[in-house]
Amino acid sequence: MTLLFPGTFDPFTIGHASLVERALPLCDRLIIAVGFNPAKSSAESVQERVKTISRLYADRPEIKVISYSGLTVDTCREENAGWMLRGVRTVADFEYERNLADINRSISGIETILLYSLPELSFISSSMVRELASHGHDISQYLP
Repeated sequence: MTLLFPGTFDPFTIGHASLVERALPLCDRLIIAVGFNPAKSSAESVQERVKTISRLYADRPEIKVISYSGLTVDTCREENAGWMLRGVRTVADFEYERNLADINRSISGIETILLYSLPELSFISSSMVRELASHGHDISQYLP
């Protein structure tokens, strides 16, 4: 089974890395799909994020890192991924992810697997890390 893990990953945090490691026993191949969203301004380009994440998993042939734009379900089809992986930190995340999973299943038949954040990582978000970095704080403890 192939899982596609979509996100902007701006930046890719230890929370994201935890989800990747915990999802690997569920699949044969995991694709980390770095999405381009023109509505969001990013600290790094999509290409830089793909390169950074690819370096992390360079010795893991079961992990592939790609970039994409458009609907995630279309990328799932292009990559022969029948499942999506999403992370949930809070109740608000759960409500959002449930609605997203429902529409994705409705339009494509692609199912979503939700993994909850580890409690000790649940406060970490890319936006929090970006905010800390913008104020000159060391963010290395939040990055893999």
